[in-house]
Amino acid sequence: MMDTRILTIDEQSLKLSEKIIKSGGCVAFPTETVYGLGANAFDDGAVGRIFEIKGRPNDNPLIVHVHEDFDLSALVSFIPWYAKQLAKAFLPGPLTMVYKSKNRVSPAVSCGLDTLAVRIPSHRGAQAFLRFVNLPIAAPSANISKHVSPVTAQHVYDDLKGKIELILDGGKCTGGIESTVLDCTSDVPCVLRSGLVTREMIAATVGECNQYVMKEGERVLSPGMKYKHYSPKCKTALFGYDNREQAYKYYLDCINRGERAYFMCESAVASMYNIENLLDLGGTELEIASNLYDKLREGEIKADIIIAVAPQKQDGVMYGVMNRMRKAFG
Repeated sequence: MMDTRILTIDEQSLKLSEKIIKSGGCVAFPTETVYGLGANAFDDGAVGRIFEIKGRPNDNPLIVHVHEDFDLSALVSFIPWYAKQLAKAFLPGPLTMVYKSKNRVSPAVSCGLDTLAVRIPSHRGAQAFLRFVNLPIAAPSANISKHVSPVTAQHVYDDLKGKIELILDGGKCTGGIESTVLDCTSDVPCVLRSGLVTREMIAATVGECNQYVMKEGERVLSPGMKYKHYSPKCKTALFGYDNREQAYKYYLDCINRGERAYFMCESAVASMYNIENLLDLGGTELEIASNLYDKLREGEIKADIIIAVAPQKQDGVMYGVMNRMRKAFG
């Protein structure tokens, strides 16, 4: 068991992060979406440690993070025209693009697939870290596998204390849900995992975009596609927006039975009822996305059960939010 330190991002902590990364260790770092658990993507042992620390299934690929001036041609064999257009429109930012790989990084990163998922985060702390180490950094979310993704340094510490040496503290992540993952290996881009850069935004930029639907028994192409994820440690119940009355009744029934029940919903729904134990997700799409994991983490500390009502809006950014809510609530 090692000591885990949380340090603000400055020259001293960046030097320490470089030392840890180049000696085969893992460092947690902030992005605009969630905190990542990073290791040198060229180092088989370091990448293996990510899976070990998280308890992550070894068929669930990782995303490689690079700074905005990194030469992608060193890692991938072909970048289609539409990916270049999307990079101009959305990068740095919460968009991961999957390319044909040159197989320069550890095969464990892509779990044996011939593709590589690459992301350029916009968070200034992430960019400082990535520039300082100047290596492609393989990084999933910095939490125990299947638990709620971390959006603060404290969340990372709660999950990984004693398992990693350093957490770079860049404040609360503003995006809140993981990046959109886009398959860029065909003539038309295809969303593998929905996020803040929506299918509609991509189609508006490059003309068309497909949405992938995973079939039973199919191999995982991207993080967040197959396994139960984002789950709090308490009981949960998820109701559709049209069933909000039943959700509120269930909340009251739980309270009357002496359970610590908390009600999670958007602000407009919260205003309809008298809710003492409220996890308010906010009013706008971006607020709801930003607050989802933070409120799930708050809820698991306070509640025996979280009773959630799905947002009224289901498309755009909310498509990605609903993907996370369904997986979090089982």
